[in-house]
Amino acid sequence: MGGCNVKIKTITSILVVSLIFILVACGTSDKSKVSSSNENGKKTLRVVTNAAYAPFVYMDKGEIVGFDVEFISAVAKEAGYDVKVEHVGWEPLFVEVKGKTADIGIGAITINDERKQTYDFSAAYFLSVNEILVPEGSPIKSATDLKDKVVAVSNGTTGQSAIESLYGKNNSKLKKFKDNNLAIMELKKGGADAVVADNTVVEEYVKNNPKDNLMVIADDTAFDKEFYGILFAKDSKLKDEFDQALKKMLDNGEYANLYEKWFDYKPDLEGLKE
Repeated sequence: MGGCNVKIKTITSILVVSLIFILVACGTSDKSKVSSSNENGKKTLRVVTNAAYAPFVYMDKGEIVGFDVEFISAVAKEAGYDVKVEHVGWEPLFVEVKGKTADIGIGAITINDERKQTYDFSAAYFLSVNEILVPEGSPIKSATDLKDKVVAVSNGTTGQSAIESLYGKNNSKLKKFKDNNLAIMELKKGGADAVVADNTVVEEYVKNNPKDNLMVIADDTAFDKEFYGILFAKDSKLKDEFDQALKKMLDNGEYANLYEKWFDYKPDLEGLKE
């Protein structure tokens, strides 16, 4: 019996020591490390997005696809990286990049002064402007006609900012949604008179959904040009590398080819340099 007790104590001691080693190993792991290296020694960067913004980023048969997905993969490859793109949602992507649990944010993110206080951006890679989406036959013909109308927007976007700048931040008729898809659904069911969002998004929706009987209204006098950029944490070392890679893509025609593949017309390369 005594020998058996010794064996039990020995086994128990081994188990305790093993458990301590496991806990120590877990406790010392680098939780802030978001990038990793693949078998070829290339770093894989974690890219977060909101996959509800066709044609830039959206879900297709369970996969995240879109212009921005192909663009970030191409520019990262030029910079010497692989990427893993993950859908986290619009507002969470900003939280993750700021907290450095993600390396990059992508998804039609407009460069503006407010965001630049907290984040770094790449050079501009896309030129856009907000437009108005309304039902066919709507009396709304310009942004001026949106006064006293119910307008649906994606929360935290420049579409929201544009309407607030025109009609006030406390506008009770402004409806804010998690993404543009929900805003458009509100318009379709009659809960809003219009949606304000990026031109490419609303134009693509009308083209792909002719049975919805919606139309797009442009108003260059009310909405300023916007430029999309790749989102980084402040002082990220990736910014300069990606800027250099983007310049190469603009110069060698790779960017233009990718743009034409998705939008069927040539990009305004000079406009990007404004």
